[in-house]
Amino acid sequence: MNRLSYDIVLFDGVCNLCNGAVQFIIRHDKRNVYKFASLQSGFAKEFLTKHDIKIAEPPQSILLIRDDKIYKESSAALHIAQKLNGAWRLLSAFLIVPKFIRDSVYRFIARNRYKWFGKRESCMIPTKELRERFLD
Repeated sequence: MNRLSYDIVLFDGVCNLCNGAVQFIIRHDKRNVYKFASLQSGFAKEFLTKHDIKIAEPPQSILLIRDDKIYKESSAALHIAQKLNGAWRLLSAFLIVPKFIRDSVYRFIARNRYKWFGKRESCMIPTKELRERFLD
């Protein structure tokens, strides 16, 4: 995997919670560290196939591609927090919590996210100002 000058966040494009998380990341990413693609996009499908990464349908995890590593579930969320502005980066301290505990909480939320937050019929279309932050 080639090193990029930015990190890539792959997210469930029809999930309201996930879209809200992307908007949150954009607001708190003043250095433009992150670029985004929905897991339903051509970019994500090509990337996942190329790197032989299997995901559930519907997707159950946000993915973070940073340097030559791929993070998923709670590790992805907390590593994303590391590069956000302000106090949000302090959330990454939860990386010391054992992964099986963090991921159990993450999976519980992921399983219920459509029920609690709803689902869109299609992926969001970024505004003209945000289009450069999206890869597909």
